[in-house]
Amino acid sequence: MGKLAAHEAEPGVKVTITEIAKEAGVSVPTVSRVVNGRSDVSPTTRARVEDLLLRYGYRRRAPAPGTRAALLDLVFNDLDSPWAVEIIRGVEEVAHAAGVGTVVSAIHGRSGDAREWLRNLRARASDGVVLVTSALEPVLHEELRALGVPLVVVDPAGSPALDVPTVGAANWSGGMAATEHLLSLGHRRIGLIAGPPRLLCSRARLDGYRAALEGAGIEPDDSLVVPGDFHPESGFTGCQALLDLPEPPTALFAASDQMALGAIEALRRRGLRVPEDLSVVGFDDLPEVRWSAPPLTTIRQPLADMGKLAVRTVLRLARGEQPDSPRVELGTELVVRSSTAPPSPRRATSTRP
Repeated sequence: MGKLAAHEAEPGVKVTITEIAKEAGVSVPTVSRVVNGRSDVSPTTRARVEDLLLRYGYRRRAPAPGTRAALLDLVFNDLDSPWAVEIIRGVEEVAHAAGVGTVVSAIHGRSGDAREWLRNLRARASDGVVLVTSALEPVLHEELRALGVPLVVVDPAGSPALDVPTVGAANWSGGMAATEHLLSLGHRRIGLIAGPPRLLCSRARLDGYRAALEGAGIEPDDSLVVPGDFHPESGFTGCQALLDLPEPPTALFAASDQMALGAIEALRRRGLRVPEDLSVVGFDDLPEVRWSAPPLTTIRQPLADMGKLAVRTVLRLARGEQPDSPRVELGTELVVRSSTAPPSPRRATSTRP
């Protein structure tokens, strides 16, 4: 441990494969097979070597100062959403133009998956990481830092490290714009299907919704806010819960387009019409919502542009440059379609003033 322990105390000192092999009690070819992702190594030996490689920040290669990245990792918490596809589209456009390959991964919020991804990252010597709406455990973040890989976070799940650049959207103003649109149509009892509270974007959209109500002199009613997870099923069940209230809302803001589509299906199954019986606003402006029945009024989030900016930023970091700003928030925009209208006289008179 003596020689490697000294390296651990001196981050600028590079550790060699020979030193890793000696510490692990294996041959140099064995370490080389692990580094290159070969399968002919026992699981126990592989785990021991990989842990040492991560602990001491070994990388298969390091680009010379001033060179651009040739490979970057794009990491999501999950990939089961059209939202992720829009991010990927923006990332691929800029990466392809720059001659950079992209590896897309999902870690599903599990530390085991995140650690496996880090091991693969080290083996392929990726030169940059774009992390989307995910949060690495602090210990894994430190291991990533030890590898010296530039990192940019898109739509951060929580408060990122101060030295990590972030790219996000104006979620607070988007939530406010969605609610103000419904208020301008005459709605006063407006429901919200919120996103996961652990995410900054969810909390910001909720705060924007509340700010718009308070600005109109309406006391926010907690019974009109139901939880969701950005997926259609939670929009369906959330809308059902709001419809079952003694005094249902006349309009609904869903904090994602997918939840809005789930809500519209819940309304359809109850024989209710959009917007005649209930107006619905979403958030994201995914491509499919312009073809929904009716076409969805929503808040356009510049997802592809967020991906593009994240790649440009990580490429600058890989060249040893600093971004113009460590925190960037792109604007959102209200897109009015056919899913919103003034409340019908029947429903308007049944609600509180």
